Amino acid sequence: MDIARPAIIARQKRTRRIAYGAASLVAVLLITLGLSRLKPAAPSVDRGTLVIDTVKRGGMLRQVRGLGTLVPEDFRWIPAATDGRVERIVVLPGSIVTADTIILELSNPELEMQALDAESQLRASEAAYTELKVRLESQHLDQEAAAASVQADFAQARMRADTDEELAQQGLVADLNRKLSKVTADQLENRHRIEQKRLAIAGGSIKAQLAGMRAQVDQKRVLARLRRSQVQAQAVRAGIGGMLQQVPVEVGQRVSPGTILAKVAEQNRLKAVIRVAETQAKDIQVGQPASIDTRNGIVEGRVSRVDPASQNGTVTVDVALTGELPKGARPDLSVDGTVELERLENILYVGRPAQGGQGPGPVGLFKLEEEGSTATRVTVRLGRASVSTVEVVDGLKEGDQVVLSDTSAYDAVDRIRLN
Repeated sequence: MDIARPAIIARQKRTRRIAYGAASLVAVLLITLGLSRLKPAAPSVDRGTLVIDTVKRGGMLRQVRGLGTLVPEDFRWIPAATDGRVERIVVLPGSIVTADTIILELSNPELEMQALDAESQLRASEAAYTELKVRLESQHLDQEAAAASVQADFAQARMRADTDEELAQQGLVADLNRKLSKVTADQLENRHRIEQKRLAIAGGSIKAQLAGMRAQVDQKRVLARLRRSQVQAQAVRAGIGGMLQQVPVEVGQRVSPGTILAKVAEQNRLKAVIRVAETQAKDIQVGQPASIDTRNGIVEGRVSRVDPASQNGTVTVDVALTGELPKGARPDLSVDGTVELERLENILYVGRPAQGGQGPGPVGLFKLEEEGSTATRVTVRLGRASVSTVEVVDGLKEGDQVVLSDTSAYDAVDRIRLN
């Protein structure tokens, strides 16, 4: 007959429960460890949304590109020459003008009065000069007449003295008369010499007085000419042929000397001013060929100037246009400029990736596997860059296919699946 032992049975049940719990715990730990060591599944990417390019070997034309505008090579700012008020704007911006085209008219009554006063002073000065010249010439004629009279008396006295000298030698004239004739001739000779000096001095004095008066007349004439030119300058002219670009004043506005009234530019002589990223501008040199896209045609040109300083991360490059401008080309027109730096021969190159394709350095790219359904991240060292291509220095070989699109969303994985 079996005897029931409740204590032993309870202990056995407790032991089995502990064993089952321990086994379950070990199983959970093993499953967790196994799952932690599993690699995450590669994300799927639609192949149609990616830009894929093949690594090639050959020649690569290295270029840089920048945005800019067409700028006139020759333009003129027209300042105000005098004070005045804008009376009328004759020509509006955008009009074709010649050198004599009147752009706007100014008015200044005070300036017109000053011009009339200057003209009056000039006429008075010219009249005073004429009166002085006539008076001095009359005085000079009187001095010439007096000198001529003395010269005649001297000639007669010299003849009488010579005659008395001959007669005295023959004993026909007293010696006293001979001496008196000689003294008279010598006296008139001195007077003749003095009159000639006075006549020469008078001529020099006349010239000096007339020169002083003429200088005053010239001063008045210059002032009158200046006033006339200031009055004429109130009709503001273009000065050069071209297109009127700006008229930054309004009717009724008061302007002072030096105020900019208009800007005129030659329409047919334009150059392109493009702005290139400073990281790409280091290899640009004067004389390199360039092409300018005006959206209505491409114009060839050459680099004529490179700004030595950069502004806001860009460098300004001037391109002189050598080709014919297309229709519609005008100042301030937005353009795209491409400068050819050099041609690289027999190198590996690929299209510029969206990330890290600006210049030399390593970059991570997804390279397609042979089956083409997956892509693995590889480190590629890039070299010299162009507008749409970049040199491959290391990490890829000819024929490899890489993803050029922006893959920053998959920076956490090294492998993707292409659908």
